[in-house]
Amino acid sequence: MSETTIMPDLFYTATHEWVKVENQKITIGLTDFAQQELSDIVYLEYHAAEGDIVKKGDSLCTVEAVKTAEDIFSPVDGKILKINVALPDNPSLLNKEPYEGGWIAVIETSEEFSPAYLLSAEDYKMVVLESAH
Repeated sequence: MSETTIMPDLFYTATHEWVKVENQKITIGLTDFAQQELSDIVYLEYHAAEGDIVKKGDSLCTVEAVKTAEDIFSPVDGKILKINVALPDNPSLLNKEPYEGGWIAVIETSEEFSPAYLLSAEDYKMVVLESAH
């Protein structure tokens, strides 16, 4: 495995989603570590659409790699403002640009968002180190 990039200004989940917080808008993606573990991602199917209301833990989409498939979960309650419509046609963006072009969804939370239950970059680094063994 090549070196994993962990962005210091993002939050993370134990299930390897990254979370960017901008006021009440939450952008979600798949971490660099997760895309490396999955290897070549060949398919993505959304289970949610723009305008849908999701709960924390709801599956937003399924990504399939050559050997396995994984669901990507919402880390927050809220309304989906945008989904990345480029991903179903070009799922390799998750491998090539996990923190930029490979974003999965933007969700607007209805309340003041508290990242207290998310992991900091340092905490996520420990999860990656433990998962890599």
